[in-house]
Amino acid sequence: MITITPHDPVLIAGPTASGKSALALHIARHQGGVIVNADALQVFAGWRILTARPDDADLAQAQHALYGHVPLDAEYSVGHWLRDVKPWLTGPQRPIIVGGTGLNFGALTQGLADIPATPDTLRQRGNALPLNSLLSDLDPETLGRIDIRNRMRVQRAWEVLQNTGRSLADWQDNTPPPLLAVENAVCINLNAPTEWLNTRIARRFDLMLDHGALDEARAILPRWNPTHLSSKAIGAPELIAYLHGDMTLPKARDAAIIASRQYAKRQRTWFRARHRGWQQMDIASDDISATLRFAETPAD
Repeated sequence: MITITPHDPVLIAGPTASGKSALALHIARHQGGVIVNADALQVFAGWRILTARPDDADLAQAQHALYGHVPLDAEYSVGHWLRDVKPWLTGPQRPIIVGGTGLNFGALTQGLADIPATPDTLRQRGNALPLNSLLSDLDPETLGRIDIRNRMRVQRAWEVLQNTGRSLADWQDNTPPPLLAVENAVCINLNAPTEWLNTRIARRFDLMLDHGALDEARAILPRWNPTHLSSKAIGAPELIAYLHGDMTLPKARDAAIIASRQYAKRQRTWFRARHRGWQQMDIASDDISATLRFAETPAD
């Protein structure tokens, strides 16, 4: 049983389709609070259905923040999100911060180095270099902290060094205090059985198709750019491929469901390693009421 206190911030993390948003809404309805998005893709305008952003019925039941506020073609980093979430930590309502992006929760509860943005010209130089060249410029301390097989992480470390003259490890070692320490919040990590979650993932994608995800993709098609961060929405490349005539709809559906299940697996691995100090909620049904206890009478 997890006790929800009436004034403390609540953090809710877990894999896709595990019921995070429903849990946040349940808490907000019973005890008040503003639901704040911590998902890296739900911030973008355009993909409302495909990223499972709150619908009008949800928005009518509780205040929501940081959903769909970023243009579809914009860059948006963990640092951007941290700056956006900061005002909601001291607002008149306590925040209920919910999402599946582990980097956002890590930055919020452990701090984030304020590294200057990389100029486009420097990024283009990095894009043109092979992985081995990027690795050869990095210091041993940084190499020991990153996945050297992940080009995106390696190039990010290279860009930081080239742009600031300081290694990524040095920036990390001088990280400012976190905006919200774990001990000052109710931190909940959702755990779901694989088969139950896989079934929910498939059912949810079918509902997305029923509710207009394909129309959403058609509207975005003229602006589609696979290099945009917003284009990483699960199912987006597959639906665009169908609209381009490169894939049948059944194959696009199956590929999107497989991609979502693979993403959920990566999320489970991430949270299992990094959220050991969080309260763990095992969930295998849509009924979440029995797993919570509210410390005071529900808000009017």
